[in-house]
Amino acid sequence: MTEPAIQLKEVYKQFISPKNEVFTALRDINLTVEVGEFCAVVGPSGAGKSTILSLISGLGAPSRGEVTVMNEQVKQVRRDVGYMFQTDAVFPWKSVLENVAIGSIFRGAKRKEAYDQAHDWLSRVGLKGFEHYYPHQLSGGMRKRVALAQTLVLDPDIILMDEPFSALDIQTRQLMENELLEIWQAKRKAVLFITHDLDEAIALSDRVIVLSAGPATHPIAEFDIDLARPRDVAEIRSDPRFVELHAQIW
Repeated sequence: MTEPAIQLKEVYKQFISPKNEVFTALRDINLTVEVGEFCAVVGPSGAGKSTILSLISGLGAPSRGEVTVMNEQVKQVRRDVGYMFQTDAVFPWKSVLENVAIGSIFRGAKRKEAYDQAHDWLSRVGLKGFEHYYPHQLSGGMRKRVALAQTLVLDPDIILMDEPFSALDIQTRQLMENELLEIWQAKRKAVLFITHDLDEAIALSDRVIVLSAGPATHPIAEFDIDLARPRDVAEIRSDPRFVELHAQIW
């Protein structure tokens, strides 16, 4: 059997407050994402969803338990994990093309190769012709496309997404969701998608994991999303099975 892409076993995350008190953000987190699976995690704001991503990416370490990626314990930031943050991680003084190419350059790619790959991904996410614009010249949806290209140009085996479309208007959001699904369908990377929007979670994913409210956040349920693929996120919302799943999860 293929090993899971992501696995958390009995994971706790605790912080020390300024008053020297222990605050438990996460407890008993047992979570698995299979290779090629699109998994969504939903929960109330402040439930520690972003903390889970930080542990998987290597930006943070668990207080207890084990986090593994591709059957290797996470002990540092991993090169095979792409992380699309909730807020834009762009250099405002660099052009769109430079922002997308810079990750490959940092990893040792030659400038021409990095720029060729950046051109390719900007075309895929609908930004052909905007290569020499700067972030302040772009709309919110266009900046999200830049962030998506930044993440995918490095061809990670695992993609972590932290409420990436939450700040967008509904039309732009659905366009971005459909673009993400189209790209995922072609590459079948393992995706862990954090959101507080249940409609979004069901429309995108193969499985939805529900977290309790914090503190001491932990999984309380999970649901297989047996909706046919490929999907259009606007049309799928009127499917009777979508409505049934929404009611069950809610």
